[in-house]
Amino acid sequence: MAEIKVPELAESITEGTIAQWLKQPGDTVEKGEFIVELETDKVNVEVISEEAGVVQELLAEEGDTVEVGQVIATVGEGSGEAAASAPKEDTKKEEAPKEDLAKEEAKQEAPADQEAAPTEEESSSSDRTIASPAARKLAREKGIDLASITPVDPMGRVRVQDVEAHASKPATSPAPAKQEAPKASASAAPSSDEESGRVVRQKMTRRRQTIAKRLLEVKQSTAMLTTFNEIDMTNVMELRKRKKDKFQQDHDVKLGFMSFFTKAVTAALKKYPYVNAEIDGTDVLLKQFYDVGIAVSTEEGLVVPIVRDTDKKNFAEIEASIGELATKARDKKLSIGDMTGGSFTITNGGVFGSLLSTPILNGTQVGILGMHTIQKRPIAVGDNVEIRPMMYVALSYDHRVIDGSDSVGFLKTVKELIENPEDLLLES
Repeated sequence: MAEIKVPELAESITEGTIAQWLKQPGDTVEKGEFIVELETDKVNVEVISEEAGVVQELLAEEGDTVEVGQVIATVGEGSGEAAASAPKEDTKKEEAPKEDLAKEEAKQEAPADQEAAPTEEESSSSDRTIASPAARKLAREKGIDLASITPVDPMGRVRVQDVEAHASKPATSPAPAKQEAPKASASAAPSSDEESGRVVRQKMTRRRQTIAKRLLEVKQSTAMLTTFNEIDMTNVMELRKRKKDKFQQDHDVKLGFMSFFTKAVTAALKKYPYVNAEIDGTDVLLKQFYDVGIAVSTEEGLVVPIVRDTDKKNFAEIEASIGELATKARDKKLSIGDMTGGSFTITNGGVFGSLLSTPILNGTQVGILGMHTIQKRPIAVGDNVEIRPMMYVALSYDHRVIDGSDSVGFLKTVKELIENPEDLLLES
């Protein structure tokens, strides 16, 4: 019999959460086949079975926190054509017909006003109901009999959403016995908004817990300050409009604004190296590489995959890298390597319509650029007023390392390069 253990995840990650069991007891599994999906602080990891056979037992349920090296399932020999318990149960019924008949007769002979005690078969009805481990756990917590739940799954498998739907159903009219016990009825009345269904409690995912923890740590451990500027997007928008069709034809990738900002940031980091730094105790680590993180929004929260060596990549390579990483993020296919080692971050709240914000620093980095929505506004151009497409940009930085002059100079450099995009060919 083989044990399925939580593998080594990463140097800084010691535990994870069971996100989804891909195999159930009685299922066959091949060597190297995925058996469970783990959610860690940064990425989801699928764990394989080192041996072929049949899943014997799951030792953790969906939603449980497990540590590296912990045994979470066992795989044994067999064909997996049917669970061993089913034929044994049928055989037991065939071998003891008299016992079942006696139980039935005893039940029928019980007085009408006396509730018959549940038989062993009735008490185990929930155990025989097909349900996911997470659904069983939730049903236990809510005191719900799985056998009373009508699943949506056509195969009859009860899932978490079935339990939640059952729990949210309005209570049926009280039975006569309950009407005769006013104290019991009073105690069953909702005592809070949560119990009455006005408030729904949801457990934060591991990733959301980690995001919350890290953001709070950054706010408490850095001297964060934000400076702002605005960029006239006229020239870069006209350049993009002229070149986007040929760019896509030549490189099979769309020309977006992120490549312009990534190249502008890279040039500004070269000019202001302390923005590309990190604090280590009483030392400052000046990074001699340019790995820019691009924030990507997913269903489970914001993740920041890294575009490596942006100083060595052209516009097409940067756009291709961003597109690939964004797809992997939304498909939960990012690896630990995709997420670690960045030196600076860009976040674009403008895709959601944000006009202005103060982005929070990412981990140990000392700078982050916030992009925002492009909005037409009246702008003084010389002695005239013109309507121009404008974008507010924000640089949040750690004031322990970066002085005001460097922060303003960095943001001004990004502004000038975007307003004069041809200069990116010389500066980046």
